[in-house]
Amino acid sequence: MKPYFLLRAPIPRVLVWTMGILSLVLSVSWYIWKSENAVGNPQQETFFPTARIILQTSWQMITEDHATILSDIYHSTYRVFAGFLLAAFIAVPIGVLMGAFNIAAAFFQPWAEFIRYIPVPALIPLFIAIFGVGEEPKIYLIFVGTFFPLLLMVADEIRRVGYDLIKVAHTLGASQLEIMTKVLLRSALPGIFDALRICHGWAWTYLVVAELIATNEGLGIRIMKFARFIQMPKIMMYLVILGLLGLTLDMLFRAFNRYAFRWADTSKK
Repeated sequence: MKPYFLLRAPIPRVLVWTMGILSLVLSVSWYIWKSENAVGNPQQETFFPTARIILQTSWQMITEDHATILSDIYHSTYRVFAGFLLAAFIAVPIGVLMGAFNIAAAFFQPWAEFIRYIPVPALIPLFIAIFGVGEEPKIYLIFVGTFFPLLLMVADEIRRVGYDLIKVAHTLGASQLEIMTKVLLRSALPGIFDALRICHGWAWTYLVVAELIATNEGLGIRIMKFARFIQMPKIMMYLVILGLLGLTLDMLFRAFNRYAFRWADTSKK
């Protein structure tokens, strides 16, 4: 077992799955133990419903109210992807320019560093005043929450490309455009895609905040409605849905990254 505890030592894929399943089993076991000990204590029993109650409530909602669940998933997924894709479409090219040209970084980076420290919920009144209470403020809230971190991460990935590669390309007669597209961008693509994966996860964390803006459909607002009446089994079910959606999309990102960038060592990302 000693080689597995060396710094950044690789481990077999079987062990990766084993440790993941073990952590899941331990977490579920702890919750079952905690909820069973809460039985008989009204205060704790409210906040720690037993696994049986959660499963019964979930099954009842799936069989009797599946249309609402599917509608909530659709609306939340649409808002997250609309905000995230808009952020990626703008942030990636600007981030590449910031990483490649110091003059572009000098122009864009102060604003990016300034705005990214403004709490996203503080922008809700401003967005409502500008965009009203439709879908636009929700999408733009997720956009702002992911755009500026993604912008800086893409710029950093471009800067990580060794300057020796640029000098060699210059020596071989490559133009500025060729160096940008065939050296900087190709070398940084695995890291840029990993930054997209991370920022996509952040987009989901802003969902609950975005859905506070005048909406009746969505996973985030539904959780807030359940919380008003302390309906913990329903909250648990929706949290599981959010977690499964995020985990599935993250696995798809990782699988595409391994397939598209087989030539790069992405195991360190």
